[in-house]
Amino acid sequence: MIIHVWPLPDSRSYAKLHCGHIIMDAVIGKNGITPHKHEGDMATPVGQFTLRKVYYRADRTARPYSILPTEVLKPDDGWCDDPTSEVYNQHITLPNAARHEDLWREDDLYNLVVVIGYNDTPALPGKGSAIFMHLQRPDRTPTEGCIALTEQDLRTVLQSGATTIAIHDCPHP
Repeated sequence: MIIHVWPLPDSRSYAKLHCGHIIMDAVIGKNGITPHKHEGDMATPVGQFTLRKVYYRADRTARPYSILPTEVLKPDDGWCDDPTSEVYNQHITLPNAARHEDLWREDDLYNLVVVIGYNDTPALPGKGSAIFMHLQRPDRTPTEGCIALTEQDLRTVLQSGATTIAIHDCPHP
């Protein structure tokens, strides 16, 4: 199943996610959706991508139902966002000398996170990394390029059997 993300016509950072017949509110990158993604641009990449894997914090939330590979997050899980590293845009074990994101966060954003297969076959340095679907902040502030949903909505997406996401750069027709 393919899910679709369509930006709202009157907002750069908010979108609608279509999952079958269900339409959900989503938060996207601060700078909207772009066909020219690069590291640090705060934008969500346009395109169709495979949903690779699910991670979740077993100490904070129940295992999600999903046909995707699913793993429990550990305190030493990270994601390399250093374009000069050989492991750019890949899961890493911490500590690691390369610049990275900690997947084990103090806030709740990565209690449930889905890896979007953007720039990973192969990863081109500087083209963008760590593009995920994850939980949104309570105040719904924009992301750094990810797609954020409520936990209930993200669980609905996973339960739907979705394996692909299509991110569009124009509002739904």
